[in-house]
Order: sequence, then C-alpha cells, then structure tokens
Amino acid sequence: MPDVMSDIRLIGVGVGPGDPELVTVKGVNALRAAEVVVVPVMDSGERGRAEATVLHYVPQEKIVRVVFALNERTDRSRREAAWDAAGEQVAELLRRHGSLAFATIGDPNVYSTFTYLAQTIVESVPGVVVETVPGITAMQDLAARSGAVLTEGTEPLTLVPVTAGAAVLKDALAGPGTVVAYKFGRQAAEVAEALRETGRIGDAVWGSALGLAQESIRPAEELDGEPLPYLSTLIAPARREGGRGGKL
Repeated sequence: MPDVMSDIRLIGVGVGPGDPELVTVKGVNALRAAEVVVVPVMDSGERGRAEATVLHYVPQEKIVRVVFALNERTDRSRREAAWDAAGEQVAELLRRHGSLAFATIGDPNVYSTFTYLAQTIVESVPGVVVETVPGITAMQDLAARSGAVLTEGTEPLTLVPVTAGAAVLKDALAGPGTVVAYKFGRQAAEVAEALRETGRIGDAVWGSALGLAQESIRPAEELDGEPLPYLSTLIAPARREGGRGGKL
C-alpha cells in the first residue's frame, strides 16, 4: 500500500499496432518498471494484441488480464456493467500496488480503451496521477509498410473511425488532404463505395494485422465487399499535383 496518495500512478503505455519492435524504448522501460502490467481482454478470453506484444518484454507473471466489453456495441447496460467491473478491478490493483502500467495497442490517446479506464479510475481513486507513454499508431505503420505518404506541405490529415458511419467517411473524402479510416473491416463494402464515389480509390491502400504473421496490405481497388478484420486501417492519400513541394 502506498504511503502517500501522490504515489498512486496509472500509466497508459502505447505498444503499437502489433509488431513488438515498434514499442518505444520509453514504453519498454515503463512496462519493465511496473510491478503489474494490465492488459485488456474480451470476455471470450483469447489473448489480445496488446498482451502478445507485452509478453516480448515482461514475464507472464507480471501480467494481469482484465476483461473489457471491447466487442459490445449494442447492449449499453451490459457494456457499462463490464466497464464498472473492470474499473473496480484496476482500482483495487492500484490500491494494492501503488502504480501500474496499462498496455494498449496503438497510442493511449487515440481511440484507446485507456481513455475510458482513466476517467473511471480518477473518479474512484482519489489523488491518482494519470500518465501516458505514446505509441506508434496503425496509420504510421501502414504508411511505412505501404509507402503511402500521410501529409505534405499544407495538407490536412483527417482520421475517421468508420464505426461512426460511412457518411462521416464520405464527407471526409470529399474534402482536401489525406483521409485515414480506422475500424472499417465490417463496413468494407461501404468504404469501397465511398472511395469510388469520391474518386479516391486509385491511390488508397488498406492493411490489417500489421507486423504480424497474418499481415495483409492491399490496394483499396481490390476491396470486393467482403468483410475484413475489424481493426483494418485505410489510407486515402491527398490528391497531389504540381510535383515535389507542390503544396509547400
């Protein structure tokens, strides 16, 4: 039990999209320094991407698996109950150990489970200090692996979760700059249609399971309407004319 409340720290560590070599040095140090590393798992119990990545750097006995309703999007009461239970479990771990690391895929401040957990913990554990260690995002990894340039010069960059609806993506594609779509696997047909309607499909690329054995990176033109893995990522680069430095 910590002697002073300011010793209680919840550290969200971004562990990247799946390739263990993409965890930052700071992230590895935070994981190894923590007495306990919490990893989120679905109620089905299978090992998630965050846990698989963490296991490259810390022993299994330091890891605590906490069930989150990661795949619950229709039953709000069930989702809330699962979040409350997960929050209380993490809160109890904090009271016992004083601090812990929470591993999340990608970055803890970009569409992350950690954000909701931190909000819950701040309300239930007085004096807790919340910190984050940034991680490589899927869009950065896909850009590197596919050769797609995310931004040049004055181009904007728009990130859209397709779980918000295909219309949100279509609006983004109609605008300037590069558009990145997350979580679009189950709506692959609608995404392909939006790309074609806006004339953006030619240079677009999608990828899933980046850095893992089952990695798939393909031109968006090959989208045939079949569902893809949920955590698929799409990059639709900006329309670029004028040669090198055309938008400086």
